Amino acid sequence: MRRLEEYISAGGKLLRCGYTTGTCAAAATRAAAELLLGNVTVPSVEVTTPSGITAIVEIEEAELGECWARCSVMKDAGDDADVTDGVLVHALVRRVDEPGVFVDGGCGVGRVTRPGLDQPIGAAAINSVPRAMIVREAQAAADAYGYQGGLDVEISIPAGVDLAAKTFNPRLGIEGGISVLGMSGIVRPMSEEALVATIKLELGMLRASGVTDVILVPGNYGRDFALGRLGLSEAHIVSCSNYLGAAIDEAARLGFASLLLVGHLGKLVKVAGGVMNTHSRVADCRMEVLAAHAALAGASPAAVADIMDAATTDAALDVMRREGLLERAMASMTLRLGEHLARRGGDMVAEAVVFSQVHGIVGMTAGAKALCALHKDDEGRGA
Repeated sequence: MRRLEEYISAGGKLLRCGYTTGTCAAAATRAAAELLLGNVTVPSVEVTTPSGITAIVEIEEAELGECWARCSVMKDAGDDADVTDGVLVHALVRRVDEPGVFVDGGCGVGRVTRPGLDQPIGAAAINSVPRAMIVREAQAAADAYGYQGGLDVEISIPAGVDLAAKTFNPRLGIEGGISVLGMSGIVRPMSEEALVATIKLELGMLRASGVTDVILVPGNYGRDFALGRLGLSEAHIVSCSNYLGAAIDEAARLGFASLLLVGHLGKLVKVAGGVMNTHSRVADCRMEVLAAHAALAGASPAAVADIMDAATTDAALDVMRREGLLERAMASMTLRLGEHLARRGGDMVAEAVVFSQVHGIVGMTAGAKALCALHKDDEGRGA
């Protein structure tokens, strides 16, 4: 497999980019169409990706039948932690009488079972951009050999049957395999863009199903607390990781009526400081924000210094409790958190529940209790 020698800088390291499943599927399609129409076995093909980078993709397997050809490409995800790295992507191309190029999925490519995805219910989970790439490569081969008939292209990824369980697909309603994805055709390691796209996709699917009130959680702590302690409906929960601002923006754009954020103090204290991407490499103002609100609640300079020196947010809360100002300080912080959420949410109601693993609920914005009650009712709005 010829490696893609494109790199990005992340975390102080150079990380090698790779090819998306869409690029691999398009390359396998081009090779299979060349074999079928021209009886030519090519060692590699060039595919121009939507990002403008030309991918030179080697062909691993080639097989020719009476009216069909199949070629395979091995996925190279570069330095990205992609579960599909190293799997074979197959393209089976057949002649058909009807003009045009028809794309479908075979073994290991999932099927859409819920609304709100890129493809309609019942279609193979091959998104629009890779579909267009596949069609373009098949048509280019047909034009090169003067073929006037149609081509039927079936993309299969046999390993995808087992790999699907390691992806978001079961949660999204894509059954039987993985998706053929890739907006740019290139895998960029640890791509923030890809994570945000997944969050937007989940929000879009929830809204498309008729839900008007959503629960955001930064991660497993928030999800577990929302389900176990608050008793909220799991059907309305979307994980936003560190990308709270992007999630709020998308929820507002989609027209959700309300958003309830349930998160650990370690994350949401940053939001109270106006930080909408809570990754530690972006900002870590936890103790500064806690110290400021403790000071507003009447903490002594020594107590403020102790908070600034605290190793964890729970340790900082212990200082506040020792000083008898925990409730006042948390009320101050929660008020500011609510102001930032309201500003970002615009016309959408945005509330929050803040908790600590040690201290339990330490803050609720003014309307959070009402939203919790709404989400406890399975027959409630949008359920």
